[in-house]
Amino acid sequence: LSYVLYRLVQGMALEELDDSLGDAALALLGLIRERDGRLTLEISGETDRALRFDRKDRIDVLVLDPQGHPLHGTAGLWAAVGEVRPPPPGGWSFGDGQMDGEPVRIVRLAGACGAAQTCQVIVSETLRKRDDLRRRVLLTVMLTVSALCGLLILAGLVAIRQGLRPLRVLGTEIESRNLDSLAPLGTEVPDELAPMISAFNRLFGRLVRAASSQREFLADAAHQLRTPLTALQTEVDLALLERHPAEVEPLLRRLQVGVVRCGRMAHQMLAMARSEADASEPMQMLDLKDIVAQLAEEWVQRAWQVGIDLGFELQSAGVLGQGFQLREMLANLLHNSLTYAGPGARVTVRTRLDNGTPVLEVEDSGPGIPVAERERVLRRFHRGINAPTPGSGLGLAIASDIAQRHGGSLALLDASAGSGLLVRVTFRRT
Repeated sequence: LSYVLYRLVQGMALEELDDSLGDAALALLGLIRERDGRLTLEISGETDRALRFDRKDRIDVLVLDPQGHPLHGTAGLWAAVGEVRPPPPGGWSFGDGQMDGEPVRIVRLAGACGAAQTCQVIVSETLRKRDDLRRRVLLTVMLTVSALCGLLILAGLVAIRQGLRPLRVLGTEIESRNLDSLAPLGTEVPDELAPMISAFNRLFGRLVRAASSQREFLADAAHQLRTPLTALQTEVDLALLERHPAEVEPLLRRLQVGVVRCGRMAHQMLAMARSEADASEPMQMLDLKDIVAQLAEEWVQRAWQVGIDLGFELQSAGVLGQGFQLREMLANLLHNSLTYAGPGARVTVRTRLDNGTPVLEVEDSGPGIPVAERERVLRRFHRGINAPTPGSGLGLAIASDIAQRHGGSLALLDASAGSGLLVRVTFRRT
């Protein structure tokens, strides 16, 4: 801070001195006159002494005609110009040089003189005033900043020791907590912190109950639903492959469809519970294109088996999210399209950036969903009135919930080409 303040104040002060030097050059340029085709500098001795007068520094001037011949001033000043770059026509340049073994500040001014001609005015000034200014600015800044820092440090130490000590202790205790260690916090705190401690303790109690219920549900459901249903589906498939009476065939087929439906519902319910349990996990940068690619091979095969043309139009689109939830959302959208679009339909998955906003779309050429029913089918266990095949009514609801957890939204729209449904998921910008 001291260095920045020092540079700022010093820069402004030195700019004022440079402007003063430039003003002297401008005054000399204004005294050049053209008489009988010759350029002269009309300056009296008093004016010359006034321009050069300074209580601390020596000032030298040199006025050159368009051919570079001196009109007035100290001829030796031209050798001191050194590395000072030539100014553009009508402008000036500043630089440093040496005059009689002493460092000087130099300004070169190129200005119009006579008929369409350019003259140069060079003014130099020793650095005594500038050096003295730097020392005074440095001293002033150091004293000011030191005093301010001392006061701030003192006030900070007092505030930290007296006011923030209880918060530091409380923060350390809370930081050590996890789902397995959610005992109530101690109540020996200042009165100002008592409401916050009570709120934390109530929150810990709710977390304990929620975490316990969640773990119990996931463990029981995984064992009680998925394992028996998988075994039952295997038995039904084997029964269909083995020899059996013809009149039993329709029953086995209906049983197979029912088991598959129950298995699908169980999977969706477990996925929904898991996504809610994983809501606290940190999110990371993911590409929607990669998410689709991870599921493409599996779903292309499924689409081929039911006679649906599944295609992809993928562009990179970065989102901040959780890979499991995004894959589950896409799987539900694809399952919905493949189930209801019907044989011979076309399903297209797209990812892109729309003016910087990540977008995922699943479009099919099936019968679609009437506008009046679209809001209702986004709720859990609600299906379209005219749905041609059985289902659980969870797919679109799960996809919508996951989109909302990622700061986005899911919309049901008309397909771009005639009949069909377009499901568009819009995520927040990253």
